[in-house]
Amino acid sequence: MQQLDFQQLAQALGDGIVVCDAAGTIVFWNAAATRIFGFTEDDAVGQSLDLIIPERQQGRHWDGYHKTMATGETRYGSDVLRVPALHKEGKPLSIAFTVALLHAPDGKVAAIAAVVRDDTARWTEERALRSRLRELEAVPTR
Repeated sequence: MQQLDFQQLAQALGDGIVVCDAAGTIVFWNAAATRIFGFTEDDAVGQSLDLIIPERQQGRHWDGYHKTMATGETRYGSDVLRVPALHKEGKPLSIAFTVALLHAPDGKVAAIAAVVRDDTARWTEERALRSRLRELEAVPTR
């Protein structure tokens, strides 16, 4: 079998792929990430992840990011993380993703790759169902 071309694979996937260096600067952004977040590759590459992280989530995000970079450990390699995010137009998103730690030759974490899906429709539906359930539970029974 022919050796796969990473660029071709990454651009063909339906999931967003976002890769950031140790400082949290975006170094790779595929076409699906553009579809999800609205930012083009040119908009995103070279920018901080703050581009897509709601302001109120940034402190918590960076605490976890820096801890992962320092320890080389994350539970989100197999566990799916669901968090709020921002679209280029400012509209809120809900995303689901896993990460892969990319190591330098010295063994230190050099970058983090995230495989991202837009989870907004599912999150909105679940929120509406929870709201409806609360309404039904609040109705007195006879």
